[in-house]
Amino acid sequence: MQNFKIILYVSVFPFFLSACSEIPRTPPPAEKIFEISQSNYQPFRATAGRLSDNFMDDLVLSYQQESEDSFIDPNTPTRKLYPHLVLSGGGPNGAFGAGLLAGWSEQERPTFKIVTGVSTGALMAPFAFLGSEYDDELFRFYTTTKSGDIFLLSNPFFRLLFSDSFADTTPLQRLIELDVDMTLLSKIAKEHDNGRRLYVATSNLDAQSLMIWNMGVIAKIGNKEALELFRKVMLASASIPVAFPPVMFDVEHNGVTYDELHVDGAVGANMFYSGGVFNTVQAREKAGIINATEAVYIIHNGQLGAVADPTNRSIAGIAARTFDSVTKAAAIGDIHRIYATSLRQNYDFAWITIPLEVDLTEAEQIFDPNLMRKLYDAGFELSQPTIPWRRLPPGIQE
Repeated sequence: MQNFKIILYVSVFPFFLSACSEIPRTPPPAEKIFEISQSNYQPFRATAGRLSDNFMDDLVLSYQQESEDSFIDPNTPTRKLYPHLVLSGGGPNGAFGAGLLAGWSEQERPTFKIVTGVSTGALMAPFAFLGSEYDDELFRFYTTTKSGDIFLLSNPFFRLLFSDSFADTTPLQRLIELDVDMTLLSKIAKEHDNGRRLYVATSNLDAQSLMIWNMGVIAKIGNKEALELFRKVMLASASIPVAFPPVMFDVEHNGVTYDELHVDGAVGANMFYSGGVFNTVQAREKAGIINATEAVYIIHNGQLGAVADPTNRSIAGIAARTFDSVTKAAAIGDIHRIYATSLRQNYDFAWITIPLEVDLTEAEQIFDPNLMRKLYDAGFELSQPTIPWRRLPPGIQE
């Protein structure tokens, strides 16, 4: 999440770090971390960058689950057209994406074959996946939520010494529990059975790996444990390290239970399409669907253009400016990576970002309803009458 200044305590008070108490945990043995990471929670998740048999088999199944009249190309009725949606991180800037989706709904927003989300995008993804009927839910969350609805702050010096984060995310957990219930889970499971897929990413710090979670497979289980895991993955994907507590996932190996430490998916990627765990072209061919095309749409909840602004000569000023620059550079790299995949697999590519004309510096708090409403309106207005998608990645002239 961008503009989250609380992480700067680490830069302002580095001399405290050596005195920090280590909180007891039971991590997997170093030599078994990758093995355990890949063998647990199957077929729910896969490690990014590794083609997953489970994800590939499930994706092949997804094409077989489709009805004959789903995903038909309106311009060529004999061909299938598969639109995919990628939702980036960005914290409160997710209000922009929520507004853009609402505006897109007025233009007959497509039913997406695949929806992926990271961080704030992970919080948005289930509702974007279920379609325009959930636009009001996104509007409510991204125009009325305050910082106190997401996290609680206590003595930063005490937490620096004796905790694993500066903030308590109990309020965010409650929000997720309120919005993600068995009804939502059953609707996602139904869409999964109709051949659609929902993926969310977390970052496994122990393995230094981005983990892709197949949320529809979790939803199909349909019990209390599945609901708890679904919520837990969403929370982990939005848990900014140092600022928010990590989320622990129990894993088992040779009869021994260990805990994995997961944080914000944006640590591994600010946005992702396949994460390297599946290949849609190969899956379609295995399912016998040859005459088809695909399109990926990226909503980047942030700004990518360089902004000239004198940097304060202070630890906090330099850290804030560096964090903002690194975040932009990482997002640009992610967009280029998805673009390279689109070239290799021959599908359409489009992305959008918050215009530089929108001032993001006027917030009185991290989650500021006034600025978030401004971002929501900016996203909605940008979509009218049609969304000005960019067809080439940043730095390449169209």
